[in-house]
Amino acid sequence: EVQLVESGGGLVQAGGSLRLSCAASGFSFDDYAIGWFQQVPGKEREGVSCIGLSDGSTYYADSVKGRFTISSDNAKGTVYLQMSSLKPGDTAEYYCAAVKMHTGVIVPLVCNWYGMDYWGKGTLVTVSS
Repeated sequence: EVQLVESGGGLVQAGGSLRLSCAASGFSFDDYAIGWFQQVPGKEREGVSCIGLSDGSTYYADSVKGRFTISSDNAKGTVYLQMSSLKPGDTAEYYCAAVKMHTGVIVPLVCNWYGMDYWGKGTLVTVSS
């Protein structure tokens, strides 16, 4: 059974930092990419960042470049999202999701919510001003 379990969300002041974790199990880690998506009520989920687990290639949305860093510990089956210089506009439910990678496909092309194969249940990040 595939499981993706997020943790690390919480309340933080603007300018602060949080590290989200996504513990993944039930699939062959190296064959997948894992991404983080944010969603606020009434809006579509948006891709924040994704990482290819076989080669470490990454994608970042323009809104988080220079502030967020995605990484993976393949031995632990865990993907992290280090979030720094947080803004109130980063407030959202954050989900991690996994998609199987195919030959010739690059990470930026798969970092969208409608293409993901598996989802976690989310963790809430609230940034106060």
